[in-house]
Amino acid sequence: MIRYGQQDITQADIDAVVGVLKSVNLTQGANIPKFEWSVMARTGARHAVAVNSATSALHIACLALDLGPGDFLWTTPNTFVATANCALYCGAQVSFVDIDSRTYNLCPRALEEKLIEAERVGRLPKIVAPVHHTGQPCDMEAIHALGEKYGFKILEDASHAIGARYKGEPIGSGRYSDITVFSFHPVKIITTAEGGMALTNNDELATRLGLLRSHGITREPELMTQLMDGPWYYQQVALGYNYRMTDMQAALGVSQVARLAHYVKRRHEIADRYNTLLANLPLTLPWQHPDSYSAYHLYVIRLQLENIGVSHLEIFEALRAKDIMVNLHYIPVHTQPYYQKMGFRDGDYPEAERYYREAISIPMHPALTDADQEFVVEVLREAMEV
Repeated sequence: MIRYGQQDITQADIDAVVGVLKSVNLTQGANIPKFEWSVMARTGARHAVAVNSATSALHIACLALDLGPGDFLWTTPNTFVATANCALYCGAQVSFVDIDSRTYNLCPRALEEKLIEAERVGRLPKIVAPVHHTGQPCDMEAIHALGEKYGFKILEDASHAIGARYKGEPIGSGRYSDITVFSFHPVKIITTAEGGMALTNNDELATRLGLLRSHGITREPELMTQLMDGPWYYQQVALGYNYRMTDMQAALGVSQVARLAHYVKRRHEIADRYNTLLANLPLTLPWQHPDSYSAYHLYVIRLQLENIGVSHLEIFEALRAKDIMVNLHYIPVHTQPYYQKMGFRDGDYPEAERYYREAISIPMHPALTDADQEFVVEVLREAMEV
């Protein structure tokens, strides 16, 4: 079986996790800050808060940015549902901005058009959450400029994009956003089994993220509302959650992040080889913006269905029948039944829907061999009957 994505676990990773299991601290130990610092060192961010999932990171990021009832978060329909759901957790409302036809990311031109109309009717968003789909960064400079003009905060969903760069700077640096979120799910660039992280350069936001991660409880005297009764003392100063990452997960993250550059380089090698092998097929291959360096979490092909004698579904099923576990990222969020109950309809975001009808994520992970790639292309060619 050739999976579309999978983790790479080495003996060093196993030793790191076993080391924690033999220690006294399985959670809230030294590996958490060590992992946070290792990611900060690779991104240039001033603060990092590790949590148990990227969804948790998105949730507390929205809370830290004061998203609540009566507010709007705008994001792309071409994302996993968690990006939109995090706003609903806060009692806020969600809307979407259609995608760019070449990058498949949130389109700044569509965003500007929607902002002009939203300003006219008094319904501007509090947060815009661009998603770096497949690992290719969004046009963050343009989105940031619109944020300055229209007054919204920017939450980067970089779940696909640790190791990516935009205009020469690492994603996560925070130059163009208030908070950036990474995912460490097993199919992502690096893994902690499950896990996520929120990064920011703002001291106050970092404090709030840290409180929200762990029940809203603090032992820091400067955050308390009265003097400590004794060394046992703590206070709950906010309504927080139990979103903590374990030391076992963090130890795995520390070990994995040491290979981050290698993983991203290997993904580029695989993408370059796909670009050559697939060049003469009736496909649209991933386009890379010259301002960006993708992390290549995914390699998405788009079928030129007008030049192919079989359907999207038939090609997908033909690949799966040969144990090539392709996938589709993503079903547009606004077409989900839960969101259609809110009033969203098919046809609302035509570019995202067009993408969905044509896209297939083919295998992309560091362990993929040349033979694997050749087999994928051979089966794809046969399925398309070309």
